[in-house]
Amino acid sequence: MSVTSFDPRTGAVVATVADDSSQELREVVAASRSAADRLEATSPAQRRTWLNAIADAMEMHRDELVRIADRETALGLDRLEGEVLRAADQLRFYGDVATEGSYLQVTIDHGTSSRPGLVRVNRPVGPVAVFGASNFPFAFGVLGNDTAAALAAGCPVVTKAHPAHVGLSMRQAEIAREALFGAGAPDDALAVVSGHQTGVDLVRAPEIAAVGFTGSQAGGMALWRIANEREVVIPVYAEMGTVNPVVVTRSGAEDIDAVAAGFTRSFTLGNGQFCSKPGLLVAPSGCHAAEAVGAALRTADPRPVMLTEGIALSVMSGVQDWVTAGAEIIEQTDVGEQGWSAPAAVLKAPADAFVAGSSLLEETFGAVALVVEYEDDEALDELLGRLQNSLAAAVFTGGPGDRQGAGVVRRLSRQVGRVAVNEWTTGVGATWAQQHGGPWPATSAPWATSVGAHGLGRFVRPVAYQSMPDEWLPPEAQEANPWNVPRRIDGMLS
Repeated sequence: MSVTSFDPRTGAVVATVADDSSQELREVVAASRSAADRLEATSPAQRRTWLNAIADAMEMHRDELVRIADRETALGLDRLEGEVLRAADQLRFYGDVATEGSYLQVTIDHGTSSRPGLVRVNRPVGPVAVFGASNFPFAFGVLGNDTAAALAAGCPVVTKAHPAHVGLSMRQAEIAREALFGAGAPDDALAVVSGHQTGVDLVRAPEIAAVGFTGSQAGGMALWRIANEREVVIPVYAEMGTVNPVVVTRSGAEDIDAVAAGFTRSFTLGNGQFCSKPGLLVAPSGCHAAEAVGAALRTADPRPVMLTEGIALSVMSGVQDWVTAGAEIIEQTDVGEQGWSAPAAVLKAPADAFVAGSSLLEETFGAVALVVEYEDDEALDELLGRLQNSLAAAVFTGGPGDRQGAGVVRRLSRQVGRVAVNEWTTGVGATWAQQHGGPWPATSAPWATSVGAHGLGRFVRPVAYQSMPDEWLPPEAQEANPWNVPRRIDGMLS
């Protein structure tokens, strides 16, 4: 068995990689488990040098990696060159987060005559399996956020090559392993495997302690079920994505043409293959939002080429499902004749069509979006209550004095992980305050984030040490604080 990638523009074969055998997978996970003890003993500053080495290597090989990626994804050279730099910056950022040390949450209670001394500290969980995304082959690929956060937290990583860009996956892993070796990292700190069944068996492997996943709900839920059927259940941090709503207030609708133009740019960006793509525009009745978006789409006239044939077919079936569920096509572009082409489209649906079980509540991955109108605040609140929870939402208002906007922000904050005001949700930076996650089913772990400083928290677990000799404690918890990390001692930050 093997995995084959294709050129989305032509359908031509690009790369073929043999599936790892059961024996090869057993050897990989055993080596990863052996490396875990050595990674756990290294300081965050040491791990930062490894991540910096990978980042430097990615930039050194940027032209080569971009050429491979463009053949397998058709995302374009400019976009991919920028993404390589973004991925390199992410790697360096997570190294800085580890070195800063607050993710360890070291907490020390000195003992008294009435209670023993306690030291609580986050420790690495062990080997992590990473399943990257098709739509961001660098930023969310084998060297993306999940891999960078896990390595920064002191966990070895076994990543699965993505079938849509399997050639790129293997080459990135090869470059990274060479960089890690040169920087003095333990052998087997990073490994890559390939094959569908191999991925299933990877999650089942007893050595694996956690899973990071970015992709579809179907894929994320399948891995979540496998992990929960193990003899020893492990966490799956699946970023699955859903429809990300945009709400326009009554005063925000006064410039509906500008909102429509921005909405069109956002939902067609990257051919609509962003997990943060706004998929639903909710606007006040009478503002003709659907027609405005249709006009903007007609002017833009995008001709999407999708990452895979399956995604292209799902776009077309998704539009038809929406029509069957009561939506009306306002504007739709023609489909190209070559490769994995699909239409871009905007549809309008009545609010009463958004009922439980309707496909209007489901995401269609691609450059397609829905528009729905609301009559008043009560109707808006009822409509929002029917939507799936999401990664992100946006609110377009008339400004700080828009009282309706403030209420909508409060309402949406209950059901999404990030709320943007008068800005679009597409674009997620790796920063200290970032939250890229949301309530179920947007993610399998609503308290976690797959992007940003708090992402390291997925790959550690707290351990409390009671009445422990100082020299037996992990370095970050010892009195001398050799790693120089922030700590809370007897309730006071130090």
